[in-house]
Amino acid sequence: MRIANVRVVSQVFFLLLFFACLYMATAPRISGFPTSIFLEADPLVAVAVTMATGQLYHIGATGLALGVILLVATMILGRIFCGWICPMGTLQHFVHWLGFSRTAKARLEGNAYRKWYWLKYVILIGFLVAAAFQILQIGLLDPIALISRSFTDAIFPVIDHGLRLLGLGGIAPSQTPVYAGAWFIGIVFAAFLLMSLVIPRFFCRALCPLGALMGVFSRFAVWRIHRDPGTCTGCNLCLKGCEGASDPHATLRLSECMVCMNCVEDCPHGSISFKFLPPQESAKPWPDLSGRRAVLAGLGGAILFPSVRRAGATVPLSGTPGWIRPPGSHPEADFLARCIKCDACIHSCPTNVLQPAGLEAGFEGLWTPILDMRVGYCDITCTLCGYVCPTGAIQRLTPDQRAGEAERPDGTDGPVQIGTASYDRGRCLPWAMDTPCVVCEEVCPTSPKAIWNKKETVVGRDGQERVMQRPYVDPKLCVGCGICEHECPIRGPAAIRVGSYIGTV
Repeated sequence: MRIANVRVVSQVFFLLLFFACLYMATAPRISGFPTSIFLEADPLVAVAVTMATGQLYHIGATGLALGVILLVATMILGRIFCGWICPMGTLQHFVHWLGFSRTAKARLEGNAYRKWYWLKYVILIGFLVAAAFQILQIGLLDPIALISRSFTDAIFPVIDHGLRLLGLGGIAPSQTPVYAGAWFIGIVFAAFLLMSLVIPRFFCRALCPLGALMGVFSRFAVWRIHRDPGTCTGCNLCLKGCEGASDPHATLRLSECMVCMNCVEDCPHGSISFKFLPPQESAKPWPDLSGRRAVLAGLGGAILFPSVRRAGATVPLSGTPGWIRPPGSHPEADFLARCIKCDACIHSCPTNVLQPAGLEAGFEGLWTPILDMRVGYCDITCTLCGYVCPTGAIQRLTPDQRAGEAERPDGTDGPVQIGTASYDRGRCLPWAMDTPCVVCEEVCPTSPKAIWNKKETVVGRDGQERVMQRPYVDPKLCVGCGICEHECPIRGPAAIRVGSYIGTV
């Protein structure tokens, strides 16, 4: 059996496993499955989160072990993750196979190394330096976070809607979810894939920071591609199927080689082999990145620290952000130092209340999860978002811990309060128009209810007195679930709104 066929089987298996993890990461399917295993095992996530938080990345002990195993495997076999496992790489490979020219000349030109492929190393250095200043932005381009976010927000909702139109059910358990800004996320993802029609594996070769990290570690590979110059005729056919543009026909670029083995099988003279500790002079161990460019990338990452913070204040002067994070989230600064924008929490949310943030949370908070109570509400018995979070930005809570019936991991007790409701009396029917309405009080899920009605005598314009039930909020009982805002019958902005202020109105 050809090695290329074995690799394709591996790629298809891990791609299907990735989709299966995404599919199982929705309520009520989770049921103990390690749905975030790809994100937890991502070595770049582990390195960047550790740098941003100053604490050893430890969420999901199995995931951390897998991340270490991947790096060790890279130091033994090279970038095998990129060529055999990565779902983003497999999708690009598939798009390239579908639409790229099949002529030998086009394939040779497409797989030739381009000098600007050093860009991914600049991106990696910039992201890591920014992480050292507690600006975690690797999720923008990390391939596992990117594909997870793109399928969650843009691809799956479209597929789900199409299945429902055909009467075949849907991916989501209840109704097709909708997400703010999904069109832009989808366009970015599609652009990366479609570039593979122009340059094979464009994202992998030019932009991927995880691939760059693997490229750095692959310089230690003890098993690697070796070309025997004594039998090589210079036909360059080995370049025809090279996935990494690693120059197997010349001096091998170790940092670019994805161990696809195509060159081994394409060589008509058997001049290329996968060999244990071949001569050092047969390969270039380090990326093609000058010291000046590396320093410039580091300076760019350092400049990113103040500019991103100033572009949109992470925490306003009041100390409380104007948006609401999922239950169990760390304080805002620590949350942003952990969140990789993978949107796994958004995908798992059964009520669609979690939405990817736009610029309302500042550029630093772009695509991080916030709650939009007009779209959904936060079920007070649900803790799925913390369960699927791969970095601990959202703590893993049990329903009892969220309800305040058990002590939480951070040592606090009492019900988890993510916000407090308050009334806009100019829009509330009983307050503004003397019109009876008790919807918010009826749907309030706390016991005793945080919303209560008080009978008040009002005098109408006609001079007649009548008794009205006007609603009030008890801030000590309100947990900020937002079902009152979601169910408010007033169109547009609700008459009752949940804010991120805690314990007061």
